[in-house]
Amino acid sequence: MTATAAAVPRRHAAENPLHQAWRRFAANRGAVAGGLVLLIITLMALCAPFITVAGPSEQKFLAQSLGFPSQAHWFGVDDLGRDFFARIVYGARVSLTIGFSAAFFALLIGIPLGAAAGYYEGWIDWVVMRLIEIFTVVPPLLAAMLLGAMTGGGFLTIIVIAGLFGWVQVCLLVRAQVKAFKEKEFVRAAQALGASPGYIIRRHLIPNAISPIIVGFVLAIPLAMMLEASLSFLGIGVPPPTPSWGQMINTGTSFMYFYWHLAVFPTLALALTVLATTLFGDGLRDALDPTLKGV
Repeated sequence: MTATAAAVPRRHAAENPLHQAWRRFAANRGAVAGGLVLLIITLMALCAPFITVAGPSEQKFLAQSLGFPSQAHWFGVDDLGRDFFARIVYGARVSLTIGFSAAFFALLIGIPLGAAAGYYEGWIDWVVMRLIEIFTVVPPLLAAMLLGAMTGGGFLTIIVIAGLFGWVQVCLLVRAQVKAFKEKEFVRAAQALGASPGYIIRRHLIPNAISPIIVGFVLAIPLAMMLEASLSFLGIGVPPPTPSWGQMINTGTSFMYFYWHLAVFPTLALALTVLATTLFGDGLRDALDPTLKGV
C-alpha cells in the first residue's frame, strides 16, 4: 500500500502538462544550450556597466586605437579609441530591446487578426489572408530600407517596421488554432449560454492558443534582430554613437583585412544570439505542443 500510495503522486506529477513540457524541453540539448546562451547574453547586457572598463562611446584609449585583443581589452580597441568589448556588450542591449519590443508589437497585431479570421471566417478571413499575402510578397528588407530612409531610422522606426513584418507568422498560427478549437464542446456551450464572440475569443480561444502565440513571439525576435542589424549595416538603422552590431560590422569591413577583430566579434555576437534564440524557440515550441514538432 505504501509503494502504491507513493506512486500515485509521481504518476500525477508525470501527467502534469507543465511537468511534461519541462521534461521535453530539458531533453532537447540544443534548446537548453540556446536558452543558457541567451540568458548569459541578457545578463551581460543588463550588467554592462559593471563588467566593462568604459562606456560604449568613451574614447579613453586613443593611444591604443585599433589595438588587437589583449588582457586589458578582451575584444581590442576600435579606430576611435573605444573599448570594443564594451561596445559589443552594450550593442546586445540594442539588439535584445529591439528584438523583444518588435516581437511584442507583432503579437499586438497578429493575435487579434488571427483570432478574428479564425472565428468569424467569411469576408473577415478573406481580408486578413489578403493582407498576409501582401506582407508575404513584399521583401521585408527592401520595405524597411524605404521606410527607414523616409523616417531617418531610429529605435522606434525599426521596432515598428520589424513588428509590421513579424505579425504574419503569429496571425497564421493563432488563426489555425482558433479554427481548430471553435468547434469544441466548451465553445458550443458558451455560445448556447449567450456569450458574445468577443468574450469567447478572449476567455476561451486565445488562452488555448498560448503555445502558437509563444512560438510566434520567439520566432519574431531573431527576425527583428537581423532586420535591425541589416538596416544599421546600411546606415539607416540605429544612429551613432549608440552601439549596434550591424553598424559595427559595417565599420569593421573597412579594416577587416588586417584588424580582423572589428568585423569578426560583432558578426559572431549577432550570429550566436540569433542562433541561440532560434534553438530556444524551437525547443520551447516542441515542449509546449509536441504536435507542432517538425512544422
